Formats: sequence, structure tokens, C-alpha cells
Amino acid sequence: MEACCTSACCISHHKTGGAASTTTRSSRSNFAISAVSALFPNSEFTNHESLPSLQEAFSIFSSAFPYYFETMPQADLIRETEYPHLSDQICLDYSGVGLFSHSQAYNLSSSSQPSPFFNISYKSASLKFEVQYGEQDTGFESYIKNNIMSFLKISPDDYVMICTANRTTAFRLLAETYPFQSNRRLLTVYDYESEAIKPMVECALNRGAKVKSATFSWPGLSIHSRKLKKMLGSRSQKKGLFVFPLMSRLTGVRYPYLWMKMAQEKGWHVVLDACTLGPKDMDTMGMALIQPDFIICSFYKVFGENPSGFAGLFIKKSSHQVLETSVLARSIGVVSIVRARSTQSQSGEEEMDTRSFSGPLSSTQKAGKNYEEGEASQKREPQSEIVEEEIRATVHDNVEEEEELDQEVEIELRGLNHADSLGLPAIQTRLRCITNWLVIALKKLRHPHSSNGHSLVRIYGPQVKFDRGSAIAFNVYDWKGEKVEPALVQKLADRSNISLNCGFLQNIWFSDHKYEQDKHKILEKRVLGIVASGNRKKESSDVGIAVVSASLGFLVNFEDAYLFWVFVAKFLDADFVEKERWRYVTLNQRSVEI
Repeated sequence: MEACCTSACCISHHKTGGAASTTTRSSRSNFAISAVSALFPNSEFTNHESLPSLQEAFSIFSSAFPYYFETMPQADLIRETEYPHLSDQICLDYSGVGLFSHSQAYNLSSSSQPSPFFNISYKSASLKFEVQYGEQDTGFESYIKNNIMSFLKISPDDYVMICTANRTTAFRLLAETYPFQSNRRLLTVYDYESEAIKPMVECALNRGAKVKSATFSWPGLSIHSRKLKKMLGSRSQKKGLFVFPLMSRLTGVRYPYLWMKMAQEKGWHVVLDACTLGPKDMDTMGMALIQPDFIICSFYKVFGENPSGFAGLFIKKSSHQVLETSVLARSIGVVSIVRARSTQSQSGEEEMDTRSFSGPLSSTQKAGKNYEEGEASQKREPQSEIVEEEIRATVHDNVEEEEELDQEVEIELRGLNHADSLGLPAIQTRLRCITNWLVIALKKLRHPHSSNGHSLVRIYGPQVKFDRGSAIAFNVYDWKGEKVEPALVQKLADRSNISLNCGFLQNIWFSDHKYEQDKHKILEKRVLGIVASGNRKKESSDVGIAVVSASLGFLVNFEDAYLFWVFVAKFLDADFVEKERWRYVTLNQRSVEI
């Protein structure tokens, strides 16, 4: 094992010039080989009770990834002192950027201390109006915005930030105000069904746009480059909106930044979906080189505790003239950020009303579906541009007391500070080590006495890879080779205090010759509903793969990944699901069909 450690993981990165480039390329290419050979070589686990202990597993892990040690002192101290609630729960379902720490939000020693929380207040305003007059926001909101833009390395000289209720409303606002009548195309790049993108697509279709999606090559699920280049077209054609995430939030596939540059050169307006990125990933983008016309990012209050928050829609000042005035858009979900009076004011009912789903996408998504789709905000009556200024004045009057407090105390966005203090290199190192260890560990689980040697877990997208993202899409299979329903895996994980996502992979392209058999075996038909066509009714359906997804944030540690591995290994017991059913009944809990 020591020999393995001296290759990819222990290569020096202090050389300069051509030698440094060669070393980096060598490090990346050797990373997967070294990691696989260092972790459980020639071993398989067929019984969950035969797994190594946490201490043994960490010893092997730290030998394979010695750089992880360098990140531990500071990261562990932050987690222990600022996020103590994570000691008994594992959160693998958060996306977005956390603003506050748990201790900051919930361990206030004096009632005289200001609440670090905020509330959102709806207002009727067009995007154009916000771009022109948004700098007149309250001191509290301006302080929040300035800190966020500084954290994301987005210059206020080039962009203006508009707060929306959630990421879905941000995408819908763009769809309602973008001139699809003249720029008639919407091109998206998602390998999964996105609840935030669906309303945007529906709106664009209703306004006459032609909607297309990139496809993703099986099995790695990277972008099918030839097809996407063709969709981007030539410079002579009229274009539209190109919506591009830098990473798949389900599979962890990373996409090259240069797709945005290519789209810009061919006349597209580019929307960067930054909701899938880690808290410091924007540092690597080089905003001076690639300036998207629009950027969308989401923010939540406390990791693992309070997923309510808002989304930020960043509009490039030189691009805002393309947007149209829309009466409907003014009622979709532009919000003001106002200070909450105390942590006690954050009632459960209020949290449901302000939830942005920047955080968990699983357990809370169904409960808040109507709000997430913007239905609550649509009930407001359309108002004129003149009334907008009156409402803005009213909002300022309503928060006058908060303004007085703002002048005395500035809020500390400690969640952002923690990510800043760790820095991008440390965060990337931690997530690279833990994510790749978890991929290898999951693939080592195999059913006992299986004639076909069935693997317990199938991972979709990138496997062990230096630059893969920190999300893993997978499914669990029983000893007969049949897939365990993702919702069931999610539910049983929740009983073990592990929160996971469920999703639906789609837009997958299979090579006709090489993967034709996989195509028929793997793709699932999903019925969406019944659609009326004239006097006939027909079934609406699509094909894809229902999956479970684990998303690792910068506060996740090795123990979290290990305990998740132990949970998945329990499915090696053919009676695990039935045992869980009976245990649930024995504990006198309400019977739930699983």
C-alpha cells in the first residue's frame, strides 16, 4: 500500500513551468489507478458485518490520501464548534451555499443579541426596474448582497443581484422576460429532470420558443460534444438562451467552462446555473474571461438544520436591455430580504412559506411543491410600473425599525466565512478524497453466493476520477439483480439519520453498436399522465433512470461517508427490508408501506 501512495496522491505540486504541467497531468491520470490499488485491493465485501471498523477504514483511507490530513485540523474544528448537530445526522442532500452556522443561529446567549436570521418579503417589480433601482435596497439587504457577491467573486460593477423566492422562480422570471418571440431557442444542459428548469421550459414553449436539450454519452454521461456543437449552430442564425450548469447535481459530472464561451461567440445569451457548485467553486471560473449574461445561485440558512432561504439572480448590466417588461413576471417572486427580530420568530409555518429548497431536495420538496413552482406568488394581482415605486416605498416603511437596527449591528455570514477560511484547495482536496473513496467502497459490495456475481450498487456517470464532482448517482440491487426502488432506499436511509436525494436521469445517448444492450436493459419508461389530443387521449411518458443521489458538501467528513457505506451494505442481507418493516411495527410506530 505504501508504494501505491507515492504515485498520484503524494506527487509534489511545487514545480514550475513545463515540469509543473507534466506533473499535474501525470497526477490526474495516475490518480484513479493509485486510488483503486490502494483501497481494499483484491477485496470484496459480501456481508455488512465483515466491513472494517471505522478506525481500520480511516487508516486505509489516510494512507491512500495523505493530503486529507492537512485539511483536518481546521475543518474538524469548524464542524465541532460551529455545527455540533452534525454529530448525529448525515446530510447528503444539500445544494447551494449556507449563510450561517448552527451555533451562531441557535446558541445565542442573550436575547439582546440580534437574530442572524432573515425573512423574505414579496414585492411587485420587473427585472428591469430592479436592475435600474436595486441599489436603493435597505441597508440590511445591501449588506447581504455585497457579502454574497464578494464571496462569489462577482463584481458589482458588472452585475446586479436580484433576490427571488427560490431558484425555480429565478428561472421562471428569466423565461417570462426573455424575448423568445425574436430569439426563439432555449437550449439546456441537464442529465437529469430538474424541478427548477421545468417551469422555465413550459413558459418558453408557451411563448413560442423551440426547446432542446443536450444529450449525454453512456456510460460516463459526459456531454455528447458533436451533438451540442450542432445545436449551438453557426454565428449567422438567431439564437436564444443557453442554460448551463458547471456540474450535474445528481451524477457529479463536471462540464468544461468553454461551452459557455462557445455559446457566446455564436450569439447565445448564457445563463450559468451555479446552484450545483460548491461554496468556493466560482473562484476557478475566471469571470473576466467568461461573463455569463445571467447567473443563478441559491442560498440557505443553516446546513443540516434550516434549508429555507432565497435565490440570487445576477444580471449583467450590459445585458439587461434584452429583457422585456412582463406583467406576469412582476407577480412571480422577486423578494426583499429583511432582518428577523429573533430566532424564535422562525416558526415552522414561516419556514415552509420561505423555503427555497436551496438545501434538501428530497423530504421537503413534495411538501413545498406548490410554493416551489411559484403558485403562491402568482395569486397576486398584476400591478403597473407606477405602483411598483409605491410598493417599494411601503416596504421601506414596513422595515423602518429593522433599518435602525441595521445601522447599529452588521450581520455575520459565518457560513461564508467558514468556506473562505478553509479555501478552495482544502475543500477540493477533502471532497476529492472522500468522494472517490466512497465510489470505490460502494463498488466493493457484492451479493454472496450469486451465480452472476451481482454487485450491490451501480454507480452512474463518472467513477473514480481526479476531477469528478462531489455527487454520486447510484442504485441498489438485490441478490436477484432487481433494483431496489430509490424512494425505499431514501426512506430507510432517513431512519438511519442519513438524508439522500432521489432523481431521474434522462437525455442519455447510447452508442448503437457498443451499448445497445445496456439501453434496453437500463432505461425505464415513466408515465407522466394522460394528454388529450382532439377526441383522443394518449399516455404521456418519457424514459430515463430513477436513481438515488448523495451530494457531499464541504462540511462532510470521512465518518459520514463511512456510516453511509455501512448503511448501504445492510442491503447485502436479503431480509434487511423485511426486518426494517417489522422493527418499525414493533416500535409501535405508525405503519408505513415500504
